[in-house]
Amino acid sequence: MTRKLNKSIKAGPVSIWQYLKDVNSSRNLIFIFALRDLKVQYAQTYLGILWSLIQPVTGLIIFTLFFQRLIPLQTGVPYAVFAFTGIMGWFYFTALVGQSGTVLMNNQQLIRKLHFPKLVLPLSKALVGLVEFSISLVLLLIMMYFSGCEFSFKIALLPLVILANIVTGLSIGIWLSALTVRFRDLHHIIPFLIGFGIWLTPVFYPTTLVPASYNWVYYFHPVANVISLYRWMFIGMPIDGGQVFVSLLLVAVLFLSGLVFFIRNENFVADYL
Repeated sequence: MTRKLNKSIKAGPVSIWQYLKDVNSSRNLIFIFALRDLKVQYAQTYLGILWSLIQPVTGLIIFTLFFQRLIPLQTGVPYAVFAFTGIMGWFYFTALVGQSGTVLMNNQQLIRKLHFPKLVLPLSKALVGLVEFSISLVLLLIMMYFSGCEFSFKIALLPLVILANIVTGLSIGIWLSALTVRFRDLHHIIPFLIGFGIWLTPVFYPTTLVPASYNWVYYFHPVANVISLYRWMFIGMPIDGGQVFVSLLLVAVLFLSGLVFFIRNENFVADYL
């Protein structure tokens, strides 16, 4: 392990390709840190990791009661199934942004003591979130089965949609993780932005509820398009292919630029912590 980590120590800046090779050689750390976080988060609890269901299920109950009683929506499928597809994608995204955005600040002692590619830390958060996402996914499939929803061959594309979900979250989380080290106010702003962002995202309501003149906004709203992909795949709701393509292209640009920024600033992280 020590021999591998020492490969990451360079006198000067490294190329992106070399850095990613160093991350790959340290990939065991991703699993080690993810397992550590899961143990810390759910240690000495009676329900263990099942606590990860409480937040999305509570949100589902509240908004199902709200929209079914006050603002009935036509979704074509049971509203609980419709809403949970959005909740599932949204909560994975917010977990990635919130946890990876502050991961360097929360691991100051580790960063000071060990030399390793710091990108390992936000990647470990993606793995933690994937475990929790998988539990929500099982619940969604159970809900679909008992609601009489049909299962489509499009479910075979699930790994690609999950990857889009991960990259969308990390594209913002990586930028924030590097910026939060220098600008500590972001540490307090991130939860506020996440809490407010759900109202601007079609998690509990369909995009048809938004006036057609504002639909162009969704070209720049990657999370909305990821949720649309989940709904297209699970419950057959239509999507705008061009809109999804443009949105994911913007995510790719944001992710790659964030990766470059993260790598270029990694050597200075310990100085700011």
